[in-house]
Amino acid sequence: MDKTSINIPISRRDFFKIAGLTTAGVMLSGNIETKKAEAATVERKINFDGANIPTLISADVCVCGGGSAGTAAAINAAKNGAKVILIEKGIALGGLATLGCVYPCMPTFAFDSDTPYIDEINLRMKNHGVKEPVPNFETPTYYGGGRGLYIPELLAEIYDEMCEEYGVEILYNTSIIGAVTDNQKITSCIVQTISGIYKIDAKIFIDGTGDAVLARFAGVPVEKGSEKTGRNQPMSFRFEMSGIDETKARNFFVKKLKDDWNVIKPPIRNISKPPIFEFAKWTKTEEFFQKGVASGELTQDDILYIQAFTIEGKPNTMSMNCPEMPPLKFSATDAISYSKAVTFGRKMMRRLAKFFIKNLPGFEKAYISHEASILGVRESWRIHGKYYMTANDYFGRKKFPDAVCRTAYPIDIHDTKLDFSPKFQKDEFYEIPYRALVTNEFENLAVVGRCISADFSAQASVRIQPTCMSMGEAAGIAASYGLKNNIAVNQIEWDKIPNRSYVSAG
Repeated sequence: MDKTSINIPISRRDFFKIAGLTTAGVMLSGNIETKKAEAATVERKINFDGANIPTLISADVCVCGGGSAGTAAAINAAKNGAKVILIEKGIALGGLATLGCVYPCMPTFAFDSDTPYIDEINLRMKNHGVKEPVPNFETPTYYGGGRGLYIPELLAEIYDEMCEEYGVEILYNTSIIGAVTDNQKITSCIVQTISGIYKIDAKIFIDGTGDAVLARFAGVPVEKGSEKTGRNQPMSFRFEMSGIDETKARNFFVKKLKDDWNVIKPPIRNISKPPIFEFAKWTKTEEFFQKGVASGELTQDDILYIQAFTIEGKPNTMSMNCPEMPPLKFSATDAISYSKAVTFGRKMMRRLAKFFIKNLPGFEKAYISHEASILGVRESWRIHGKYYMTANDYFGRKKFPDAVCRTAYPIDIHDTKLDFSPKFQKDEFYEIPYRALVTNEFENLAVVGRCISADFSAQASVRIQPTCMSMGEAAGIAASYGLKNNIAVNQIEWDKIPNRSYVSAG
């Protein structure tokens, strides 16, 4: 299959926005001030304690959210002997990787960062006939960590397969609506199912919702948005287009518009060549899309961020990493704003697709073949845990005795303006400590994924899928270990767990 990719930067200003994929040290400095983020707050807790709600399932471990982190947590807890229930509000596991059309899976850029769970998924993909990716050692930063090329429908199948094999009970089409607590423990989570409202009782709870839903219902302190502007990172509404002549489309940008960012030289692990600081090469590309704005076919919001990738196993189909809804108009943490973003984003999607079909060589017979069933949320709520990660941990390449994974992925903030610092060298990385996954308030709660304990800038680095997988893996292992040894989850010393699966500082 032709590993064609189309990466379409729009302006010099917007180049700095997307170039953070290979340039570390991205810090938000928005030029339009909005309400500043407040210090960590505890949200209003709904009291279900005295409600007569029947118990649907009792388990050792209840994992809320079946995304990259939650699924990893559930599988690893079950794999290590725990009885596990996994609650997912959709009808497929994988979160953004399957329901949100967020592929390819971004890398950690850290050598030897794949934890055993990721290795197992990669092996299962291979056993299903998907060829292995080839690492690219020619890029300035080592492109390591995570498989990169996942077929979304196959990944959902593999997750079901693993859950069935290891004994994870999945509860699909189920939403978390509350929590019951007693002293320093969560005793139940309240769920809305197709058959009514129930309790899920468990000894340990893992919040993999991405939005810290269970943690917020329980009363864990949280914060949201930038400390400078109060804004969340912008959301995306990704979609797929099929019927594309990929080679013809790539040649248009590379040969006619002289955009050499689209040149792919094997061997390469990723399907998108990292951006390079060569603005002059992009002038015609920028002019091409600005003509669409001038003609009224597109809006300035539409061309804020345009990017497309081929999809392994789907010939003549591309994943559109756009549109991106402007952060000044929409918020990932406001229910009404989020809903309006869906309608706004779908209109953007249709305009873009129509413009591509009419104006882009190779897209003459293209059509929208799939649209995401959830918005691509980069950042929403973040807990305040036993350890609070900051940008200083990133810049200092900090290592921890209780490290559960490593990464060198840049601080990647999508907003109105970005600043940069030098990128990591090949052998450099920082680590995420187990203490950032647990809280002071609840002894039987772990939180994994993009909502762990971190400030806005640090979160912009830890939020990628392979890192979330490894965090979930660690939480699942720790939950099982805690149950077997009668140790509270927030008191576990990760470095004391024998035969634990993690990547050490080396």
